[in-house]
Amino acid sequence: MSASSPTFSSSSPTSLLDLRDETFDAAQLGTYNLYLTAGPAGLRVGVADVRRNKFVVLEEYSALSATSLAGQFRTLAAQHDLVGQAGWNHVRLAVQNRHFTQLPQPLFRAGDEGRYLQLHHTFDPGHETVHHYTHPGLEMVSVFAVEKALAEWFRSVYPTGRLIHQTSALLEGVVHQSQQATPRRLYLSIGYQEVTIVAVRGKRPEFCNTFAFTTAEDLIYYTILVMQELQLNPDQDPVVLWGDLMHHSELFTILRKYIRHLKFGNRPLDLSYSYRLNEVFEYRYFELYSLHLCE
Repeated sequence: MSASSPTFSSSSPTSLLDLRDETFDAAQLGTYNLYLTAGPAGLRVGVADVRRNKFVVLEEYSALSATSLAGQFRTLAAQHDLVGQAGWNHVRLAVQNRHFTQLPQPLFRAGDEGRYLQLHHTFDPGHETVHHYTHPGLEMVSVFAVEKALAEWFRSVYPTGRLIHQTSALLEGVVHQSQQATPRRLYLSIGYQEVTIVAVRGKRPEFCNTFAFTTAEDLIYYTILVMQELQLNPDQDPVVLWGDLMHHSELFTILRKYIRHLKFGNRPLDLSYSYRLNEVFEYRYFELYSLHLCE
């Protein structure tokens, strides 16, 4: 299997990508939103100019081996000119893990987040905290667990910042790109040894789950299994793909072998992107960009 395997370092996050538009003005942080993602592959940083709805900064950092996500952010903030700084218009952090569930908003009752989550994840109150995010316009609530130290670091640095699960950003991005009255369609987002599969009909999410995999055969198994369960045909129905993989990777090759109408997805529509960001494929960093569509 050869997807984009994460790069690990031992002492400080190593910069894997550093793209900044010349118009970005670090002295005017109040006119920008700061977006962060954290997961097994490392940390990612995005900055969007609120006035122009335009992404002007995109950065990626390697994961620190044997270091908590909170520890990685503390280390990065100690040497970074933007992360850890106050004064942003809005700050949102998306966490990538498999400790989440979603339920219809009418069934959600604040205070019962732990009960909803325990059906899918053995919650550890000593090391985790539970959060929820209400999707505006979708009548759906996402409940998820976050590393306790990460939540505490985030609240201490950005008291008004918003903590979100990465699948919520993915869903908002997919729904934003979907058209009304379109039939059910499948979308894949591939990360390090896991794939999140989303099905949307029109602008209504119908399925969202994350599957761990170690081989390309596992990936195609879960994908075909979900398609069969949702009565989608790999020979007829289109599948859109985002994530950390390359055109020549084993993962893409096996997906293309079994799914006739497979294509890479675009960046979220109706936003602008600095020409500097054209240095990377449009199908990457979709969830980071989609944080601009969250509330």
